[in-house]
Amino acid sequence: MAGPEPGLARLFQRRFLSARQLRPRPWPELEQSLRTAPDSSLLRDILHQTILHPLCVKYPPSTNYRRCFLTELIKKHESTAAEPLDELYDALADVLKEEEATQCYKNYLLPTGDCVTLSESTAMISGGTTGLITWDAALHLAEWAMENPEVFSDRTVLELGSGIGFTGIAICKTCQPKTYIFSDCHHCVLRQLGENIQLNGFVLEPGATWGIQTESQGQEVEAKNCQKPKVILAELDWDSVTEKQLVGLQPDVVIAADVVYDPEIILALIGMLQKLSTCRADRKPPEVFIASTIRNPDTYQLFQAELDKVGIRWQIIPAHGISKFLYDVQPNATILQLFI
Repeated sequence: MAGPEPGLARLFQRRFLSARQLRPRPWPELEQSLRTAPDSSLLRDILHQTILHPLCVKYPPSTNYRRCFLTELIKKHESTAAEPLDELYDALADVLKEEEATQCYKNYLLPTGDCVTLSESTAMISGGTTGLITWDAALHLAEWAMENPEVFSDRTVLELGSGIGFTGIAICKTCQPKTYIFSDCHHCVLRQLGENIQLNGFVLEPGATWGIQTESQGQEVEAKNCQKPKVILAELDWDSVTEKQLVGLQPDVVIAADVVYDPEIILALIGMLQKLSTCRADRKPPEVFIASTIRNPDTYQLFQAELDKVGIRWQIIPAHGISKFLYDVQPNATILQLFI
């Protein structure tokens, strides 16, 4: 989606709650309406569907983001002949009093009307990891999943490198998996991931947090908890996990987003996929889908070459339809289906 000018339209395009609610009014029409509005009713409507929306009041975006958003909104308002809106200036005054925190919230509206709320880091790199923010490939994979719910419905899904949980939470809320296994290896990411899973109303299986789920544990938990989907959080180090440890997971589908960004982890990722293939005993291997934002074509081609070298076939999934989420810049994202 593209706005007619930078400023407010670009801010609307960020992952902010109101962007979905203000539709289907097109951006050019919205910009024109702001310029020609005879009173402040439209501005008040925008304010209450963004900064002052109950969800954003409870789970506020970053201080800097809200400050920029309100500043642009005021500029639009002051360029018209409408009467000043005190509520708008009061909102900016309240934000200016706040100190920028290291954590903020982002709210993503799903096509179902439900919402994914995440606590994220305000820094791209925090705690020695890039896993504390949501990356574009996670949005891209979630969009594809929601267009293809039959891939996940009533099946066990394992996500590798879940980060802070956007893709998995969106799939759990829209695709009805039987079991969803979130996994990562960084302790800060696991802590934030667990909090976000629970923030969105899911109950983590007892005994499954921070460790590999075993087959016997899985059977015991199944009897105690009829939550659907069953949600498991696993600490999963691709280098050190063994096939024996993976036996209890038995995923039907394996997914990952933005895990092909560093040549040094490509072999570990492929090794992990090979372990998942051989631990299925007489059952067929899981379906595998890897979403990537292609930042460095050489790294992406290296991944494909290493897949070829070990005999893992792959194919590119055709691009899906209209984006359901809003990107700062439309990413160069793709999804590979792997046959392990």
